[in-house]
Amino acid sequence: MKHLVVLVAIILSIPFSINAQNKKKQDQKAIKSMCGCFEVSFNFAETFQYSDDSTYVASKTKHDKGLEWVQLVEDEKDKISMQHLLIVGSKEQPYIVKHWRQDWEYENTDLYEYFRNNEWKYTKLNKRQVEGQWSQKVFQVDDSPRYEGSATWIHLDGKHYWENTTTAPLPRREYTQRSDYNVTGRTNRHELTTTGWIHDQDNQKILSEEGVYQLIAEEKGLNVYKRVEDSECVAAQDYWTKEKDKWALVRAKWDEVFARNKDLFLEEKVDNKVLFKYLFDKEKYKTSEEINPLIESFVKK
Repeated sequence: MKHLVVLVAIILSIPFSINAQNKKKQDQKAIKSMCGCFEVSFNFAETFQYSDDSTYVASKTKHDKGLEWVQLVEDEKDKISMQHLLIVGSKEQPYIVKHWRQDWEYENTDLYEYFRNNEWKYTKLNKRQVEGQWSQKVFQVDDSPRYEGSATWIHLDGKHYWENTTTAPLPRREYTQRSDYNVTGRTNRHELTTTGWIHDQDNQKILSEEGVYQLIAEEKGLNVYKRVEDSECVAAQDYWTKEKDKWALVRAKWDEVFARNKDLFLEEKVDNKVLFKYLFDKEKYKTSEEINPLIESFVKK
């Protein structure tokens, strides 16, 4: 009788296993559809202010456009990594900016959540918490951490989207202009469209200090990715062919740092220079012997 019960349980579980695998394949297809060549519009507007300061000045509304190549870097069973490369300048003399990177990991239990002031808290989740979910890890231009969160991809009523709320450092467009807040509360929604995809954001500007957690303002962000022919992004593809080996070494070192599974504190500058300026030097930092100690120098002990 006991063996019969076990057999019945196994048989009943088969449809659920098949459905889970089909759902995972659908998720993977959705994630990888964000790769390719896109015309991108970047739009941000501060919507509500909560400061009592009568001299408060809101951030200006931002509208910008660009051409971006999203390169598939890694495509494994439980991990998909994509590098964004921004193309600026004229078609005759394009300049490539290594932009942000996004890694997607299936049922990932090890996350780094941004706290404040260049500090990330290591968080270990329960396996049940992330069942069927994908974590999105977003990285800075130098492949240092930015933010991450875990959620379920939704495929319903013809819509395909993933949405999560997490905390992050200030975006570059803000931290060069603002010092009245130090944490961004981000609700990120990645949704596929008939012409590409959108990155929809509802952001909070938060002042976080010992004993203080104050909402300063809110912001709406909408980045629209419209797919164009891959041939429009050949310059970025050529750039990545030349530079991918170097950045593989950089990622490998950061992976080693993250694998320590403990809170992470990073220096903003070393010898009065930020990390990306070191790594963007085309004459140096091409080997692990150069890259590893450089990155380690930014990790506070």
